[in-house]
Amino acid sequence: MSEETTNKQEMPEQLSDILLVLDKEKMKIQAVKSIDENGKMETVDPTKKNQNQFMRVDKSGDFFSNFFSNFFSQLKNPTNFTFFKVPAPVAAEKAEELQKHVDKPTPQGEKVLKEHEVKAEPQPDKKQENQNNMATAQTTTETSEYRYKPEQIDWDTMKNLGLSKEYLEKRNLLDPLLRGYKTNELLPIGINLGGSILRTDARLSLQQAEDGNVIVAIHGIKREPNLHFEFFGHKFTDEDKKNLLETGNMGRVVNLVNSKTGELMPSIISIDRLTNDVIALRTEFIKIPDEIKGVKLNEEQKQTLMEGKPLYLEGMISSKGTEFSATVQFNADKRYVEFLFDRSNNNQQAQTNQQNNQQSNQQSQPQEAPRTFRGKELDDEQYNKFKAGQTIYVELKDKKDQPYKGYITFDKDTGKTNFEFPGQYKARVEPAESHKTQTAVNSEGKTNEATKNVQEPLKSGQQRPKNEKQQEQQDNKPAKSKGRKM
Repeated sequence: MSEETTNKQEMPEQLSDILLVLDKEKMKIQAVKSIDENGKMETVDPTKKNQNQFMRVDKSGDFFSNFFSNFFSQLKNPTNFTFFKVPAPVAAEKAEELQKHVDKPTPQGEKVLKEHEVKAEPQPDKKQENQNNMATAQTTTETSEYRYKPEQIDWDTMKNLGLSKEYLEKRNLLDPLLRGYKTNELLPIGINLGGSILRTDARLSLQQAEDGNVIVAIHGIKREPNLHFEFFGHKFTDEDKKNLLETGNMGRVVNLVNSKTGELMPSIISIDRLTNDVIALRTEFIKIPDEIKGVKLNEEQKQTLMEGKPLYLEGMISSKGTEFSATVQFNADKRYVEFLFDRSNNNQQAQTNQQNNQQSNQQSQPQEAPRTFRGKELDDEQYNKFKAGQTIYVELKDKKDQPYKGYITFDKDTGKTNFEFPGQYKARVEPAESHKTQTAVNSEGKTNEATKNVQEPLKSGQQRPKNEKQQEQQDNKPAKSKGRKM
């Protein structure tokens, strides 16, 4: 089988599960289509002919749990229904199987129904965010977020790979597996091929097979991403390849095609940087935060990130309290907005080198001082001193509109503005001014009004008499005699 054929047949990791429902009055299995604003649920027959109408839910456990809890809370008369979750590719077959167990109940059939049944777990009161987006609720650490249970894992297979439950727990890798994610690091595994043992590093994940069993998926390291063949109907352009290889993100939304249903799936594409796998994420599952490191995003900036494009942000505050700027972009593999700085082999580095070259060329020319600093426009008097290289005192406001003060100085050589808080400025300047007094008096023969009559050399930083004796010298009073009276 060719690499191209294999690539087409693999279902994307982000394809959805289907929500089935049993009406307890009619005792009939249906596929959920939608729910209206009045809490009334619309269903369709769970046939392949209707599969494009099925409500699709991200298969990741945490996303599904949050969605289903919201869905269940909006439903009118929820106790009249029992819900089931099944893999999308076999939804019609699973619905038919479940209906048979409903029609002819058996202990074995009851077990099968329980395996696929989903229930709304009680959750703490909080505001619902993005109710209409089934995959954008914030995750918490509740048990209901787990897609799998430890007992569903084939531990014999894990043992054959050289792994155990205790090992995964110790490395904090079991938790992401049970939530439906890949391990966040590579694991050394060994595969017994009979006559030989293959040892390699790989990421692992748990996936549900068409028969409902949970299997261990091995994501081995590829030499390079496979960008030469079509990826679910998308042919990578030269620009796509360049972006993926340099930043790890393609930088735009494309319509991928479900090879089994023909459904168009607007998606963004990224590279798994640990394995070089090509990863797609449907846009409906993208969650953009309102704020990144203290910078509130406007609608235009959010839309840029939603479209998979890079966005340059200034004025972010690090965990150490320092201000920084960087390019951010949503990553399909990580499923969050990532920072793109400090990548030696990507587009960001190329941009940095280009900027450095431009700065080097500009340094031979006079640099013009900016009229505005952090949103504060300088008046004429301030600006004239500022562009002349003098330090000026300014009052500013932070991102939360809270006032703060400090000193700014323009460096003509670098074209940068240096900022210091009052404490930093005084700590640097005052000792320097004090040292000037000591040098002028002791070395240059000059006088200081406060110490002009002091006969001893001044100490570092001294600007006034340091003791009673020097104070008497300054006041022109004769020093007290320490001799005995005759």
